Amino acid sequence: MITVPLHAVAHARTGDKGNRLNVAVIAHHPDVWPALTDQVTEARIAALFAHRRPTAVRRYLLPNLHALNLVIDDVLEGGVNAALNLDGHGKTLSFLVLTLPVVVPAEALAAVRATLDARAHRP
Repeated sequence: MITVPLHAVAHARTGDKGNRLNVAVIAHHPDVWPALTDQVTEARIAALFAHRRPTAVRRYLLPNLHALNLVIDDVLEGGVNAALNLDGHGKTLSFLVLTLPVVVPAEALAAVRATLDARAHRP
């Protein structure tokens, strides 16, 4: 087993609506899907965002896509139009999610790396 940041085995897409952040986390390879479902939990995401004081974190599993969707309430400083922060919306916060440490089997990490290498060398 190897501990890596989430971005080593998955990527993310984000959206925001008002003060609600939506982060989809998508496994680079099906072999890491069990680790994502076990470790990218509502409690761990709430702890990761504790400095922004989320009022709720909900996780929705999308097993056919090897993905999960996180909905995090009240972390966008009122939303894009209300925040004084120049970038108070979700895109930058997906990078925070991708820093979450996860433990994966070495074989799954090798499968991810092979998949990413193959994608990089497509004509």
